[in-house]
Formats: sequence, C-alpha cells, structure tokens
Amino acid sequence: MNSPKTGQIAVPIDPARRPDVLLRRRLPEDHQVSAWWMIGAFVAVSAAVVGLMNFFPGG
Repeated sequence: MNSPKTGQIAVPIDPARRPDVLLRRRLPEDHQVSAWWMIGAFVAVSAAVVGLMNFFPGG
C-alpha cells in the first residue's frame, strides 16, 4: 500500500544549535578573540592554583 506524499519541509541543521553544544555563538568569519580574555584566564587560573595551594601545609 503506497501512502500519498505529504508536503515535507527540509529543516536545515544549524551546527550552532546542536544539542551537544551548550554555549556556542555564531561569530563572523574574521572574528578574533581579544588578548585580554587570555590574560584574564591566565590570571584567574594562576590565582585559583595559588589559592588552592594555601590549603596544603609545608609551603
């Protein structure tokens, strides 16, 4: 038994909206991350490491 063809819409798959991608944003092709984000990340990670090392005795 052949069913009649129904109107189907092709839904484009947006890679930025995949369920396994949580916080991705679409940015222009020539977008570059500011160096200040990398400097801030370095400072934050360094401060976290130094802060955690203060919990260990014998320093």
